[in-house]
Amino acid sequence: MIRGPVFNIADWLVVALFVAVMLAIVVYAMRSKARSGADYFLSSRDSNWLQIGTSIFSSNIGSEHLVGLAGAGFATGMAMAHWEMQGWLILVLGWVFVPLYDRMKVFTMPEFLELRFSRGSRNVLSLLTIASLVLTKIAVTIYAGDVVVRTLLGIDTVEIFGLHIDVFWVIALGLAFTTGLYTVLGGLRVIMYTAVLQAPVLIAGSLCILYAGLHALGHGDLLAGWHATVAAAGNNIHLIRPLGDPDWSWAAVLPGSAIIGFWYWCTDQYIVQRVLAGRNQQQSRRGAILAAFLKLTPVFIFLVPGMIAFALTKTPGMGFHTSGDAAYTSLVAQILPHGLRGMVACSMIMALMASLASKFNASATLFTMDFFREWYPNASGRTEVVVGRIATAVIVVMGICWVLVIKSLHSDLYVYLQSVQGYLSPAIAVLFLLGVFWRRATAPAALIAFVIGVAGGFARLAADLVMRDDGATVTALKQQLYSHAITQAGYDAQIAVIRARHGWVFDFWNIHWLYYTQILLVLTAALMIAISLITKAPDPKTVKYTWFGATPQEKAATRASWNGMDVALSLIVLAAVAAFYAVFW
Repeated sequence: MIRGPVFNIADWLVVALFVAVMLAIVVYAMRSKARSGADYFLSSRDSNWLQIGTSIFSSNIGSEHLVGLAGAGFATGMAMAHWEMQGWLILVLGWVFVPLYDRMKVFTMPEFLELRFSRGSRNVLSLLTIASLVLTKIAVTIYAGDVVVRTLLGIDTVEIFGLHIDVFWVIALGLAFTTGLYTVLGGLRVIMYTAVLQAPVLIAGSLCILYAGLHALGHGDLLAGWHATVAAAGNNIHLIRPLGDPDWSWAAVLPGSAIIGFWYWCTDQYIVQRVLAGRNQQQSRRGAILAAFLKLTPVFIFLVPGMIAFALTKTPGMGFHTSGDAAYTSLVAQILPHGLRGMVACSMIMALMASLASKFNASATLFTMDFFREWYPNASGRTEVVVGRIATAVIVVMGICWVLVIKSLHSDLYVYLQSVQGYLSPAIAVLFLLGVFWRRATAPAALIAFVIGVAGGFARLAADLVMRDDGATVTALKQQLYSHAITQAGYDAQIAVIRARHGWVFDFWNIHWLYYTQILLVLTAALMIAISLITKAPDPKTVKYTWFGATPQEKAATRASWNGMDVALSLIVLAAVAAFYAVFW
């Protein structure tokens, strides 16, 4: 194990070089002035497959990977790998939704809902997406920056003007301000250009961590290191867990992660905005295929290192210490040689900045194109750019302010705030699936089902908040019962006390959250189908906004946009996912 200062002069030189290259890319990307919303929010709709694919990957790799996924690998082994393997759904985005979005030339996903259904559906989705981005995703990314930098530098406070200040505030403000500045000035174009550097550096650096971790664990023998990792993980090495598993039952995880994956990869503005920026269907689809290939890597470059970190803590004589959340960063700080530490640290910070910039830009796009343009339909393109920049700046400030609120709240409450996207995704998935693939779906049915589905999501979130204290106890009891650490009688007695305290709220909350996701999907779909059948059929003109609405010319253009290579590459991704499940079944 390498010991001593976390960083030395070699690391700082690498950091300085990386910063200089990034600044050069930002300046280069900003050489073209944005004159309209399409320029600012969609990079003039002129992005190529490399920019699209790397940008999707870089935007996705944020706090949930550098902190959450590695931490999950540390605590639960392969359980969270399902969410990464659902990345194959990017292919559905490329093959199914890109032709539809391209011929409609939409700026936002809510805009599609207005064309297919009504303005009301558009407003609900836009407000939900903005709120989710600002209140959860932006805040958690800033929090992750604190975990990463604090662990890498090994400091808790800094002295500014004689005052000792928690390093959290310096990191949070610095990360948000720096990212917000280049996002405000450059829009999506800067994000797309910087991703081309960020993605390969992040993957290369993470592979170094994987190699160094296995090397250290196996005392120079990589295979021995892997065997030690598997041994330490025990049954957690398996993807498919028994039905009795209280947390990761296959019946809960497989359908639940697919629902969330479909929403995220095919309908979330944060991701889809990149393919909307493609210069044509071919470039957008190939960008999606590239992103699908890149999404095969996070299990190995983030989750497995978390498992390695767990194995290192259990190996006598290693002297490796970490917590779950800091597992990945601790590997950087403790086992990588100097120089590589600087490179990987830069890639981690830039990954967080790429993710944060994408969230700022997506939020500003939604406000400007879904609300401002509705209020001022005759506004010029330059006005859209100005409003977009102001909106981005405001969202940066809102994100910082919300972090101040989050900092003062109970930590469990913060965790529950992140689950909101899991509770809201079923209603959004139903709207897009039925809206695209069922001609008979009506606007009233869409709005009513959407509102009720969202209300069901918030009801479950409220139950989570009510149960935030006793919920941790119940979860621990379920694990103890599953591992036979307590008897059924002992479990029943303690659960009875908690149930008596909360009544029906306990029974509602006690439904596994992934089962609840599935139930909500089915109920929302049934409601939308039933209301559609008893309301007036939609105008035949709306068919053009469904899968079945392409003209012969549009179908020919789509067919001309792909070839055998695109099909072969997509099949390779699917085969890789199938092979992964076969190996870690």
